[in-house]
Amino acid sequence: MNVKIAKSAGFCFGVKRAVDSVYEQIEKGGVIYTYGPIIHNKEVVKDMESKGVKVINSPDELDVLPKGCVIIRSHGVSEEVYKEIENKGFEIFDATCPFVKRIHKIVNKASNEGKQIVIIGNPGHPEVEGIKGWSNSDAYVIENTEELMQIKDKLGKDLCVVAQTTFNHKKFEKFVELFKELGYNDSIIANTICSATDERQKDAAKLAAEADAMIVIGDLQSSNSMKLFEICKEHCENAYFVQTLKDLHLKLPANANLVGITAGASTPNNIIEEVQNNVRINF
Repeated sequence: MNVKIAKSAGFCFGVKRAVDSVYEQIEKGGVIYTYGPIIHNKEVVKDMESKGVKVINSPDELDVLPKGCVIIRSHGVSEEVYKEIENKGFEIFDATCPFVKRIHKIVNKASNEGKQIVIIGNPGHPEVEGIKGWSNSDAYVIENTEELMQIKDKLGKDLCVVAQTTFNHKKFEKFVELFKELGYNDSIIANTICSATDERQKDAAKLAAEADAMIVIGDLQSSNSMKLFEICKEHCENAYFVQTLKDLHLKLPANANLVGITAGASTPNNIIEEVQNNVRINF
């Protein structure tokens, strides 16, 4: 049996930058907090906590905590949260992914110009919540084209549409077509899906189409990992989602010749290697 790993699997640039920033602060010493889990991977967060890093989920928590450095997670936060932390006298290290930061700037500028903001993404996801927080007016969040049809009559002519960086690219293209059908010009839509996400999804789809079984490694809270699984399931009937080696309970087809492996952007290389080695040895 052959085992093949997708070309782009594991940490992306933004995640690596965020994780590295925490470990660099740990080496410097002092009191360290991350605003929310630095990335959506329990194993990584657990290791950081073992080294003294505390996760906070609200600026109010800082009122009873000793002063230190607050590292903003890769998903980013709203402008209000950023200012609250600053006003409480804590040092801030902003590890927001640069691709997410770009969306903050687009949304802030467009809303200041009076444009209605529409965000294509997962409601409640920290990245989307952060993006909403850079709009100076209420923003609509929609996850599928049916939701767009439900709000179309509430939308004005002057729109600015952005997408969560990890959104499914094919689904985004359907939104683009629907906005055209509704009479909107292409210029209102900013394709803010990061290039690494797009490449990762295409690589996963290609490998899944070739494989007899496909393993997707990621955290259940990871939006991009779940979208990878969704894509792989479309192309390969025998697709499995695992968080770590402990979850690897496969029932592979008897005639399986190729097992493909891909991993979300918040999956460390050591977990990918453990899963890969186990499949090679035991299957």
